[in-house]
Amino acid sequence: MSVDLEHIRAIDDPFELLRVVTGRLADAQREVTELARLRRGVVQDLHAKGMSYAQIAEAAGLSRGRIHQIRQSGPAPEGAFLGIGGVIVATPLRQDAPGARTVVAVDDVTSGKRLEDLARSLGLDVTSEHVPVSGDLDLNRDGLIAVCGPRMSEDMEATYGRDPILRWEKQGDEPWALRDTRTGVVHRSGMDEDPARSQDVGYLGRLPRPDGEGLVLTIAGIHTPGSLGVVHLLANDLAQLFGRVGTKGFSTLVGVEFDPDTHEPRNVELLTPLYLHDGS
Repeated sequence: MSVDLEHIRAIDDPFELLRVVTGRLADAQREVTELARLRRGVVQDLHAKGMSYAQIAEAAGLSRGRIHQIRQSGPAPEGAFLGIGGVIVATPLRQDAPGARTVVAVDDVTSGKRLEDLARSLGLDVTSEHVPVSGDLDLNRDGLIAVCGPRMSEDMEATYGRDPILRWEKQGDEPWALRDTRTGVVHRSGMDEDPARSQDVGYLGRLPRPDGEGLVLTIAGIHTPGSLGVVHLLANDLAQLFGRVGTKGFSTLVGVEFDPDTHEPRNVELLTPLYLHDGS
């Protein structure tokens, strides 16, 4: 029996015992899930590098049947793109005018809900929260997914400023735009044109936290359809994205053509490469 388990069994207060055991069971289940995800990923990687399942089984000292079982069961490795064990999905509250009622944009709600569903389907625990109107957001947390642009939060604006390649830009009364400093191309939303087009630009990146102790997954559109487009990309191409950037720091821009009535994405494509950041 482990020392920790002996200490738990020695707890006299039944309510404290119940609380501690429940918490430890939850932690243990998350660890089991992530170990199974890691194991399946190792088998897939070895097979992708040219090893047969029989060779993998022999080298690992396991049966071929067990290797096939591992390959077909357990949570998908690409879930690690979103987080390890669990994620926190944060979407912004909005206030159209000082003193006005606080609201949430329908597109933000939809983006958040679809991210939560995606994370759960990958075996991750999910919690959700709102970025308050003040824009204050604790970014120094593992598993945080911030669906929030620089306009809604100074904390997020500072975080986007840590991207070494892609820049959010705004001058005076001009609308926000995104600049690719590698090519010099400035990407603007079709919604800001005259006449307006049903096209937007979304940002997807994994950027350094303020405390320097990790990375935070960031999603934002110049307008809200851009965020919906990024989430659509994640839901449909997560395995490919994970295969190319893993859990490293990166950023990219996404072009989104959408239905003008529902804002549902019709066509989503990468506008830039998946830029891996130095030091990741």
